Amino acid sequence: MKIPILRLGRILLTSIQIDLVDADAMQFQNDLVSKIAEIEALGVAIDITSLDVVDSFMARVINDTADMARLLGAEVVICGVQPFVAMTLVEMGRDLIGADCTFNLDQGLKLLQARIATRGDVSLTQEEDGTPYEPI
Repeated sequence: MKIPILRLGRILLTSIQIDLVDADAMQFQNDLVSKIAEIEALGVAIDITSLDVVDSFMARVINDTADMARLLGAEVVICGVQPFVAMTLVEMGRDLIGADCTFNLDQGLKLLQARIATRGDVSLTQEEDGTPYEPI
């Protein structure tokens, strides 16, 4: 199962809509990290609103993917962690260390934009040819 990765300027947006088997989770991680490097993404929003269950393997994949993205220079936000998923992760002793979480995608994109602006990266607001992006 291939998870779509959408590009909004130099921000990548991906939404995991189904529970992934281990091979699919690893493929998702590889695809996302490759896309980050390909477009030199400044930010990544991973929406997990639709996930009813996040087991320890999936939590590790999300955490490791966030770490890899940051190593490539991208800010990362996890969006839409459901309350019961948060409780399960805490009970398992896992957390999404280093990846900020927001209630929804809208908040996640605003947080990414603020962080990127704080870094002073003007390339978020314009294409390589200088044409301005439309606001998200």
